[in-house]
Amino acid sequence: MKINRYEDMNLQELDVMKEIGSIGTSHAATALSQLLQREVRITIPKVKILGYNGAVKRIGQEEEIVGATLVQMSGDLDGLMLFLYDFHFAKRLLKKLLEKEYEDFSKMDDMAFSALKEVGNIIICSYINAFSQLVGVDINLSVPSSTVNMLGGILTVPMVEFGYESDKLMYCNADFLVDGKSIPSWLLMLPDIHSLNTILGKLGV
Repeated sequence: MKINRYEDMNLQELDVMKEIGSIGTSHAATALSQLLQREVRITIPKVKILGYNGAVKRIGQEEEIVGATLVQMSGDLDGLMLFLYDFHFAKRLLKKLLEKEYEDFSKMDDMAFSALKEVGNIIICSYINAFSQLVGVDINLSVPSSTVNMLGGILTVPMVEFGYESDKLMYCNADFLVDGKSIPSWLLMLPDIHSLNTILGKLGV
């Protein structure tokens, strides 16, 4: 059955997206593990259909300052990939990659932001490569864009992108665990409605 809104998805379809998210995030965790040279695992993925406020609450506070890398998908699928992280994630990563410590986002230099952007791109590409092989689709990724802003402001981007289709977002995410401890970061795949139908059709759902 064709999906016209995210809310139309049944439990079987949500479970399929959860399994896809698990495989994609596992590959992203492997890429992060190689960067940090530490063991990285993931929690069980969660798939929810949420409005703007619900999506914000799932991640943090609306005015919380976070970093983000955003990539647009095109080709067989259209949509967005969004990697979000808080300062603790950024600090830990930069200490490993650049051997430097920063007090907060405002103290970071161009080298730090460039490194975080590249890390976000690597994580997203790892996810998409695994996803595209599993589903059997060709996905082109745009040049990544990166920003530091309030969480609420960043999440308005997908709402504006898909607002003509729905006032909901499909929240699909698993947490990264480094040495058994969760590090605050979120990897969200946001396909448009047409692409969602393509995914489910390819998998025979």
